[in-house]
Amino acid sequence: MIHLESDYNNGAHQTVLRHLTETNDERTQSYGDDRFSEQARNLIREACKTSDAQIWFLAGGTQTNATIIDCVLQPYEGVLCAETAHINVHEAGAVEFTGHKVIALPAREGKLNVKDLQAWLTAYFADDTAEHMVRPGMVYITFPTELGTLYSAEELKALHDVCRKYDLKLYVDGARLAYGLAASPDVTLPLLAQTTDVFYIGGTKCGALCGEAVVFPKGDAPTHMLSRIKRHGALLAKSRVVGVQFEALFTSTQPETPLYLEIGQQAVALAMRLRRLFVESMGYHPFIDSPTNQQFYIVPNDDLGRLRQLIGFEVWCPVDDHNTACRFVTSWATTDAEIEELEKKLGKTGL
Repeated sequence: MIHLESDYNNGAHQTVLRHLTETNDERTQSYGDDRFSEQARNLIREACKTSDAQIWFLAGGTQTNATIIDCVLQPYEGVLCAETAHINVHEAGAVEFTGHKVIALPAREGKLNVKDLQAWLTAYFADDTAEHMVRPGMVYITFPTELGTLYSAEELKALHDVCRKYDLKLYVDGARLAYGLAASPDVTLPLLAQTTDVFYIGGTKCGALCGEAVVFPKGDAPTHMLSRIKRHGALLAKSRVVGVQFEALFTSTQPETPLYLEIGQQAVALAMRLRRLFVESMGYHPFIDSPTNQQFYIVPNDDLGRLRQLIGFEVWCPVDDHNTACRFVTSWATTDAEIEELEKKLGKTGL
């Protein structure tokens, strides 16, 4: 069985595990004041080309979203996002549990369109009763989106401009950032640092056992962030556990290519081989055109049972009475050998 259900159903990259083991006996300070966390911060600043960035390490994605959104917003503010956004659909109301309304706008292939955002903001600020409504304070997007699609550099800059016009914070959820960067022709860490107010670099889905690195690229995080994070129960006493992992992930294994980016490139390359197998050999049609490690295909219902004998995957949604959209996810842990095995079993004879 080849497991392509998700990119967080494995342990950790061997380099990350080795660094955890090698540093295990060293005594350090707690709460992020250790040398590993500081070195990881410096490596991330270097990768983002911003010396002023403030960086905190948290445990997981939902915890990060709920904590950071609450820390940044005023009590009376809400967050705007695409209707398919993770905070709106798959986080069990975690953001709204903190008291901030999630304001969902139409999604186009998983993305928030700048024209839709501008139209909503224009209508809101023209409404005489706006003071009786939840005030927008932030725009939330994911890179890549829930459907594996990507914002272009132009789209990010346009969203940034609208946010500046209305004094909104632009926040990017980077749970799968390694794979988005690997697939994008024009979005880089330095560009994210230039066009966002805060973003996080996902570790949990990108080679770490756990952990996310929250980056305020301009060094303008809310005051007393450590206290704010602790108030949410999100402050790791053993923050070094995440710091050590990000130190490994952002150490270059080849010139100017941190392991983090290498991991993303490998997973996306294997996803493209999977695409060729499903489209050219199996004759499946893409449910959505994703250039990232998340691949979505329309699978005939008659094939589902036999396909499940070879591959672990996620049923996404029904397409019609005879076909189902399914998600197949490569990751840092997917191997050439696994894709080769699928190519041999499915490439010529299919199911």
